[in-house]
Amino acid sequence: MQAIDVSQPAGWRHVSSQYLALTKPRITLLAAFCALIGMLLASDGPVPTPILVFGVLGISLLAGAGFAFNCLIERGIDARMARTRARATARGELNPKGIVLFAGGLGGLGAWLLHAFVNPLTMWLTLATFVGYAVVYTVLLKPATPQNIVIGGASGAMPPVLGWAAVANDVTAHALVLFLIVFVWTPPHFWALALYRVEDYRKSGLPMLPVTHGPEFTRLSILLYTVLLVAASLLPYVIGMSGVFYAVCALALGGVFLRYAWMLWRQYSDALSRKTFGYSILYLAALFGALLIDHYL
Repeated sequence: MQAIDVSQPAGWRHVSSQYLALTKPRITLLAAFCALIGMLLASDGPVPTPILVFGVLGISLLAGAGFAFNCLIERGIDARMARTRARATARGELNPKGIVLFAGGLGGLGAWLLHAFVNPLTMWLTLATFVGYAVVYTVLLKPATPQNIVIGGASGAMPPVLGWAAVANDVTAHALVLFLIVFVWTPPHFWALALYRVEDYRKSGLPMLPVTHGPEFTRLSILLYTVLLVAASLLPYVIGMSGVFYAVCALALGGVFLRYAWMLWRQYSDALSRKTFGYSILYLAALFGALLIDHYL
């Protein structure tokens, strides 16, 4: 393990930034955004400030804790991959015990905030999501099956449900529709990344779909899941959860995603795969944004 001089301000800043990076801030922010959307959609009026603030904060803290545990558990794998070998855990810069304490502190604080200021249901659901990601997905599924991202995607699809439960203290059919959209979105989103990082995953030893079944099968899977995603994205309109504005936006956004998936299947390139991955993130944010706008129209 590399020694870091934390007696100097620069040392403290470096260590702090490394611990912050463990929480994967961009992904945590996306999870927080989806949870916020769930809260707003579950409410007919303003969300009470304590639930809004401490709900988003608690869910974010537990998400960050899960990502930190993920980095710790996969430090050996990360060291073999170009995309992740710069992580402090992969380079051995951070003490594993310190990471456990850090992640445990984040998770404990997040759980307490949810129990004290939101409701016990949200706390237990968020804790279950944490276990699903940090243990079931990272430890059990990811190294065992090429369907890891499909099954493990259930944890990643939970934030809007958690936000809904924070406001409604219940999990309704509308919340499950939000879950389904993110659940079906996850495979084409992640497999687009895996395609242009296939050599990284081959070196890692993880049984990712492009490694085990080849790029052509993966590209076809992306296309089929994208078709399913477009269908799932229309469910809010079908069940009366949203109106025409959302339906039009969902069709337009889905049409672009389908075009990317079709081109990826017919004429692959790493550049196109990168664009598809990038668009998939924009797609989810724009889709939920359209659903929120429609809710207030």
